[in-house]
Amino acid sequence: MSEHPPVDTDLIETAVTIARAAGDLTLEWFRNDHLTVDHKQDGSPVTAADLAAERLMRDELSTRFPDDAVIGEEHQDTEGTSGRTWVIDPIDGTKAFTKGVPLYSNLLALVDEHGPAVGVVNLPALGETVWAGRGRGAFLNGRPCRVSDHPALSGAYAMTSGFGYWPDAPLAAVLDSEMVFRTWGDGYGYALVATGRAEAMIDPLANPWDVAPMAVIIPEAGGRYSTFDGDDSTGAWKTGSGVATNGAIHDALLELWR
Repeated sequence: MSEHPPVDTDLIETAVTIARAAGDLTLEWFRNDHLTVDHKQDGSPVTAADLAAERLMRDELSTRFPDDAVIGEEHQDTEGTSGRTWVIDPIDGTKAFTKGVPLYSNLLALVDEHGPAVGVVNLPALGETVWAGRGRGAFLNGRPCRVSDHPALSGAYAMTSGFGYWPDAPLAAVLDSEMVFRTWGDGYGYALVATGRAEAMIDPLANPWDVAPMAVIIPEAGGRYSTFDGDDSTGAWKTGSGVATNGAIHDALLELWR
């Protein structure tokens, strides 16, 4: 639990409402034969659903919180004067989305002067929403959720979004361990950790909008969140990687690649 003051519950409820509305919108394109996929300069895919979902979220936020800053994956950043920042990933797992795999998510986070304050992982095609607010606990569809109590690396389920961007030595160490590895990670992997259905989610390379919600969801669910290098400060979500665990295996997992 955080040492900083609990976040206003109205902010949590609003974030969940907005993320779910964006998720409902994406379903209009999901498994649609007319969906077209474009590619950004970095080669990553983007669809009309990504753009529309982020626009919806931005419009809702600007109406409700006009003084707040907004950072998102698909549109330019919006500056604010309140000291609070909303972080948007309209579709986390666009590749899964374009293939008709229902494990994509809509991510929304709020960061205030104390650090990560609200996080939402909405999985519209699965009908699941995981959310948390600083000092308010973590929830799955309105019911409290918690990480697993699995005590060791042996037999622990670890998720990742893919192996292509892993450094060679850490990847070899993890694959040589007694952990059970699965992919199709993205926000879904973090949701599994927060709800006790997996013990770790590992992102050696991540954008801020990929992991901002996790920096509050995982601790509020009783787990630990840090960077790949072990940084668990309030700004860790901005530094380019993410590791979430049930807490019990966190140190041992990080030690594998040290």
